[in-house]
Amino acid sequence: MSEHPFKSGFVALVGRPSVGKSTLLNACLKEKIAITSPVAQTTRRRLRGVVNGPNFQLVIIDTPGLHKPKDALGKELNKTALGELNDADCVAFLVDATKPVGRGDEWVAKHVSAARASYKLLVITKADLADQEKVSAQLEAAQKLGHFDDVLVLSATEDFNVQAFVARVAEHLPEGPKWFPDDMDVDASDEDLVAEFIREKLLHNLRQEVPHSIGVVCDKLEFLSDTHASIAATILVERESQKGIVVGQGGSMIKRIGIQARKDLEKLFNCSVYLDLQVRVQPQWRKDANEIRRLGYAFED
Repeated sequence: MSEHPFKSGFVALVGRPSVGKSTLLNACLKEKIAITSPVAQTTRRRLRGVVNGPNFQLVIIDTPGLHKPKDALGKELNKTALGELNDADCVAFLVDATKPVGRGDEWVAKHVSAARASYKLLVITKADLADQEKVSAQLEAAQKLGHFDDVLVLSATEDFNVQAFVARVAEHLPEGPKWFPDDMDVDASDEDLVAEFIREKLLHNLRQEVPHSIGVVCDKLEFLSDTHASIAATILVERESQKGIVVGQGGSMIKRIGIQARKDLEKLFNCSVYLDLQVRVQPQWRKDANEIRRLGYAFED
């Protein structure tokens, strides 16, 4: 019998959009599960990644960035983030080292202060992009936003203090059982991951005004053998003009997105992938609760 009791629990990564929550999750898992992009509100689904240690199981929850919502989709994303914040054993409040602490951070900090979590960690991210003076100033400003049990400066892209983050949070988990089997590293379905990986390529390739209007749903995922899979997905846009941008001249853009997405999907599933992408216009889908739910972006109680 181990002299150390087994610990398990959930840590919610919270913060403004684009502070590096998904990048940190991927770094903790040492593989790409969560999509990332420079576009705000890249994360639309709650995603749980599982890190197993000798005497612990840490479930890291990547949440949508908290922001001032402009439509029904934005409201659902905030509900998702706040719901996870209120249910987590630990909360990691992420603040970007490269951007001044502002009213958005203050608003998030108020919710962190009100959370029931027994351990609250302030994390300054993207330390590789800021000099020591800027990091120190950011840390000082962020600490004034509320009471935190501990602070940590890290860079997920450079793997600086990522394992220190895992160790520190794991140390403060309650005693408990394993919530997920050892071979399960993420709680998303294969279909959800397909849709997200395709959406990531859209975010990286399209003009700034288009990505927020895009949704992706996986219509079919069929493993034909151990070495081949067939995937069909639909990309939703809100206007005909956006469809033209996504398809591109002579189908050039949709072809580029398909090639890029297929590479990631083949790595994910460890087999060759046939990928069929269709584009459909669904006017004002971001204001349609049924469409938001169908795409998997709605808050789940």
